[in-house]
Amino acid sequence: MSEYSGEAKYRPKRYQSIGKLFKKRVPIISWLPKYDADQAVSDLIAGVTVGLTVMPQGLAYATLAGLEPQYGLYSAFAGCIVYTVFGSCKDITIGPTALMSLMTYQQVVNKNADYAVLLCFLSGILQFIMGSLKLGVLIDFISIPVTVGFTSATSVIIAVSQLKGLLGLKFESSTFLDCLLKVYQNIGNYRLNDTILGVTSIIILLMLRKVKDIKLVGPNGKPSNKQRTIMKGLWLLSISRNALIVVACSIISYWCYRPNSEPYVILIGKVRSGLPPLKFPPFGTELNGTPVSFINMCWDLGSSIILVPVIAVLGNVAIAKAFASGNSVDATQELYCLGVCNLLGSFVSSMPVTGSFSRSAVNHASGVRTPMGGMYTGILIILSLSLLTPYFYFIPKAALAAVIISAVIFMIEYEIVKPMWKSSRKDLIPTFATFILCLGIGVELGILVGVAINIMLLLIPSARPFLHIEMKKLRTGLDYLLVTPENSLYFPAVDFMRAKTDRAAVKMGQSKLPVVVDCKHILDADFTAAKGIAGLIMDFKRRKQPLCFYNPRKSVLAVLQGVCVDEIVHCFTYDELEQTLNDINFSGNSAELKDIVHTTSQQSHETPLLNRRQH
Repeated sequence: MSEYSGEAKYRPKRYQSIGKLFKKRVPIISWLPKYDADQAVSDLIAGVTVGLTVMPQGLAYATLAGLEPQYGLYSAFAGCIVYTVFGSCKDITIGPTALMSLMTYQQVVNKNADYAVLLCFLSGILQFIMGSLKLGVLIDFISIPVTVGFTSATSVIIAVSQLKGLLGLKFESSTFLDCLLKVYQNIGNYRLNDTILGVTSIIILLMLRKVKDIKLVGPNGKPSNKQRTIMKGLWLLSISRNALIVVACSIISYWCYRPNSEPYVILIGKVRSGLPPLKFPPFGTELNGTPVSFINMCWDLGSSIILVPVIAVLGNVAIAKAFASGNSVDATQELYCLGVCNLLGSFVSSMPVTGSFSRSAVNHASGVRTPMGGMYTGILIILSLSLLTPYFYFIPKAALAAVIISAVIFMIEYEIVKPMWKSSRKDLIPTFATFILCLGIGVELGILVGVAINIMLLLIPSARPFLHIEMKKLRTGLDYLLVTPENSLYFPAVDFMRAKTDRAAVKMGQSKLPVVVDCKHILDADFTAAKGIAGLIMDFKRRKQPLCFYNPRKSVLAVLQGVCVDEIVHCFTYDELEQTLNDINFSGNSAELKDIVHTTSQQSHETPLLNRRQH
């Protein structure tokens, strides 16, 4: 019995911890038993409202990604349903977004849909691994300036790419500059009907976007019940604007359609009806009759295998924080959840997905109470795939282009430039560098170079720390030179600091005044820095000029003492500093500092101040 008593004693606690972890990673277990009818009604209203928004966006974003329209709906229902089970934020709606569509298009162009589905699968795998290893901290290396430049550039790229559908042009392009050139070359071939329909749709969409901001008040300064109802109707009209425009344009196209004549406007054409088959992601494909292996597909996808999941997580965590209402956000859980959404979504032919800020805002404004709202949205999309796909044939491409352009133009964050200029102008460097490079060489390389520039700006203060140098005078009237480094000591900075301190000691200190290095900002040091300080001490010893280190941290002092052969003259209080410099001046022979031994204040427990040898 004693052999197993210890194991039995701790088994319940182990099971309890596993149960807590399971509840944490599968949040639906915690909130579903408390789910009631009131929550169900609120979630149903929000879910249907979001569904009316995501259907036209899904069709539009699939075409933006270079895929057939139904792939956008596949991605939408898969993400919404999976997030219901694993999501930690009730407001987030997972599905296709303009940014993910653009990054997918870069890999699908001149290929086929298998690449998009495989990219979704690999993104899910990487996100799940990142969550398991708690690597969400890597996302912190993508700063706000880089993110602003990246999202603004992608918005411009997306808007320009939609000019083709908006104007009814027919051409193929691969990059932003190529698309801009093709639009310029083919502008004379624009289709009047498509242009009128697209531009009119944009104007109406922008007007409807502002309708929700109309406020009505009564004589007492508060809205009446009738006015509240009107404002609620205006709000519903505003958030349903995408669906209303697509439906209205589809009706016009259907009314003008003649089977044996050229269509009034360019239509998206036939959309495959029914649910996608449940199957494994493609680990091989065929291009132009040539088989392509899994390894070659991964090689073709290149850096997007890493960048797409990282950008997706960055956006998803940002949305979760925006709607957290002051609560903490479990970034690891969002990594896990997004990984599962992409991983399982790839089995139903989904392209890479992430949280949509616009749809999440609609979800929040619609009064969603739990993540179950995503389930209702997913069910509505499944019903549309089963029942409405024949009618999708008549949706004009110009209308979908108008929906996308109206959404992405508000992602261009030009307004942040002014406060950035006032607060930290150097942050404009990675912002504009990322923006220009994303437009010029592509979004993947653009963001990588932007992050690299940002990291370089972080490293520059470590390599060239600011040294504050000034003449000081003790209470006894003795002059000394105070050198205050403004950063920790690491290998890139040690030669710079040594040279600048030496130069100041010779020019300002006339090679004889004591030099005091104030170490209050030096939080850490490395071996190379310690070697440099040892060289600095030798420089001063050759000139017979006193050098003292004031208020060093014990950890920094231990690093320096581990390398320096000569004693490091140091003190921790101003009284000790004053006593040390006075004694050095009194001795008149700085070359024999080892002969000057003081006892420190009671705070240092009678440890010799000078001549602190290693024993």
